[in-house]
Amino acid sequence: MNEHPPDPARKRGLTSRLLRPIAEVRDGESAGVLLLGLNLFLVLAAYYMLKTVRESLILTQGGAEVKAYSAAGQAIMLLGLVPAFGAFASRVNRIQLVRWVTLFFASNIVVFFVAGRLGAVISVPYFLWVGIFNVMVIAQFWAFANDLYSPEQGKRLFPIVGLGSSLGAWVGSMYAGRVIRVTGPYPLMLIAAVVLVLCVIVASLVERRMRSRDHAAPETKPLASVGGYTLIRQQRYLMLVALMVVLLNVVNSSGEYLFGRLIVAEATRLYGAGPGSLQVRQSFIGGTYGTFFSYVNLLGFLFQLFVVSRVFKYLGVERALLIHPTVALAGYLAILKTPALGTIKWFKVLDNSLDYSLGNTAKQALWLPTSREAKYKAKQVVDSLCMRAGDVVQAGIVFAGERLAFTFETFAWVNVVLSLAWIGTVAALKPAYRDTLASSRQAAAEAAEGDTARPPIAARPATSNAS
Repeated sequence: MNEHPPDPARKRGLTSRLLRPIAEVRDGESAGVLLLGLNLFLVLAAYYMLKTVRESLILTQGGAEVKAYSAAGQAIMLLGLVPAFGAFASRVNRIQLVRWVTLFFASNIVVFFVAGRLGAVISVPYFLWVGIFNVMVIAQFWAFANDLYSPEQGKRLFPIVGLGSSLGAWVGSMYAGRVIRVTGPYPLMLIAAVVLVLCVIVASLVERRMRSRDHAAPETKPLASVGGYTLIRQQRYLMLVALMVVLLNVVNSSGEYLFGRLIVAEATRLYGAGPGSLQVRQSFIGGTYGTFFSYVNLLGFLFQLFVVSRVFKYLGVERALLIHPTVALAGYLAILKTPALGTIKWFKVLDNSLDYSLGNTAKQALWLPTSREAKYKAKQVVDSLCMRAGDVVQAGIVFAGERLAFTFETFAWVNVVLSLAWIGTVAALKPAYRDTLASSRQAAAEAAEGDTARPPIAARPATSNAS
């Protein structure tokens, strides 16, 4: 995990030169970072297949309001799942953690497929499950990426890892949008399950590759027993990250609710609301979301390809975090001026594409200078429970707004206020990030001095701690 300066006497490899326009990749790093990018490509492709199915089922069997309320139930379930994940992480090494958690979720997909084919109404439980899958599995793979690199390496290489994520989301959404129109929702589930099994295989290849490099031999032993909640309570930096994630998700989910309500209204206008039109409305809504996701992810991919590494290089991680909330604030002000379907559609394309590219990569890079326990356990709390806590707040806003007859403009004003709070939190996070980064560098320097003082590996006494 140590950063090594490039050797000017060595000729840069072909792959490193090809990746140079995207990010600064040094000799010996290209294979590992490309495999890691492929890993995130597969994870996001599978997620967008499952997400397209989710939108098709929940909006036809419940509606935009039920979708908002169901999201809040995920937070309640995560109160028990996150500590269970932390306890399991303390018993296994990281590749076993990635392997068994991912395969567990893949097996769940088969259960939903069988239940749906037998005629069970699975929309709400499946919606809850996809939300949990999204936050837990994707957070786990990003924690894995954080564990492989130092802060300096991660800042350089995460734009490529994020590129795999953005490309996977784009390809997955395009594929899902086309397939679901032909086959309906259920066959797409099984395809996603197969992709998740491939994720496990690629993650194992990444682990083997990184461990084979003498200068980047990562730690693989089980984590200390301290819990993620405790880590967040103890560290102001982690508390600010958690608050930022809550606010981000409230603002984003509120926009998704408004957009979903308009899509349901359009499907009803075109095909009616009777039970005879259920299947055609499912296909229409699923296809519409698949197309929307493809636009979002294409733009996100272009941002990731041409923008993210340059923003990181010239502005830094902490300043990059300000871009997304500033765009959100401007977007909702524009909606207040022109409250039309086209306005919110294209604003959400820009909003979500920034979230999935620059915003997500910067958010993941915040964990690079933290401890291994924070990367896996506190990150799981923040990326799952805190994210879904945002859904709880957003569901409360929807519940109150529906009963108080909030207009479209009123919901937009709520998001203006929340966007301002989001900007304030990011501003407070900047100095905390710099302090955490400085502490991480000092700890790495002290560890390097300790390694220099110790005898060679062959001369060290054996220990009883197996990794």
